[in-house]
Amino acid sequence: MTSWGKGYQRRGRSPDQMAGFEGQVALRPGSAGANMSAMSGRRRKVVFAAFEHIQILGVVGPSEVLDAATQVLGGEKGYDLSIATLHGKPVRCSSGMRLQADAALAHVKPRGGDTLIVGGSMRFEQVADDPFLRAAIQRVSHGARRTCSVCTGAFLLAGAGLLDGRAATTHWAFSADLARRHSGVQVTPDRIFVRDGHITTSAGATAGMDLALALIEQDHGADVARAVARWTVMFLQRPGGQSQFSERLAIPAGVAAPLREVLDQVVAEPAADHRLAELAKRATLSERHFRRIFLDQNRHHTGTLRRAHPSRGRPRAA
Repeated sequence: MTSWGKGYQRRGRSPDQMAGFEGQVALRPGSAGANMSAMSGRRRKVVFAAFEHIQILGVVGPSEVLDAATQVLGGEKGYDLSIATLHGKPVRCSSGMRLQADAALAHVKPRGGDTLIVGGSMRFEQVADDPFLRAAIQRVSHGARRTCSVCTGAFLLAGAGLLDGRAATTHWAFSADLARRHSGVQVTPDRIFVRDGHITTSAGATAGMDLALALIEQDHGADVARAVARWTVMFLQRPGGQSQFSERLAIPAGVAAPLREVLDQVVAEPAADHRLAELAKRATLSERHFRRIFLDQNRHHTGTLRRAHPSRGRPRAA
């Protein structure tokens, strides 16, 4: 697997200042295979556990964020990334793309990884009950400083007994299923990620990038995490929980302009001034006309427009 050398550096600049400035990037081959120690020089070893039908974004997303940290840190510190599969063979992702493995999970030495990250899949049922994969994840986790999951990877951690008595999250669509299958897990469905001791679980596939940013902050501090967030064009910390992302979808598709545009603005910026006079002004309507249109549309869509009202949006963004 390839790792980054020195990159995105500017002499005399702090890590936060480096984000947004392009420097020189050099590639050098990393140490592939199973001969891994938790620290390579001053880098931390991160092992991604992959399996058939894994979502590639749950691997690529966090790895790119961690790699950005390595570049911001100048290449000497940061992370060495590798992929391990059950038998050390390539796996076919849910998208149909093949993911090459650096090692078999069984060949990862005890304490051979600082961090284990288990990805997720919409077809996790096909692997969640695999006793060999479960045992391999459990063994590598016990030797790692911390263990993480992305999306439905939480089901694999739970199956290995790693979430017993712990708080955890997963993709919102599977939260109830996780609670039903694993009653010993304290499922918190409204969180981007949940850290409980040395175990951290995250929500949907893109939340793996938020997870990686949190790991960077834990390892290297807020300044480096902020620099990486700027460089990768991410929130350092997303506003609200997972449920906020359903607010825009709650506005019915049949709501016509200009009301829809105004409601989209309310959801996008719940803390802004959304008094009736301001809303009517944006819609280029009189207050009376705007109120009448809103009430008519709300009745037509069985009250669902009230979900976009600032009285709902503001608390979620607080």
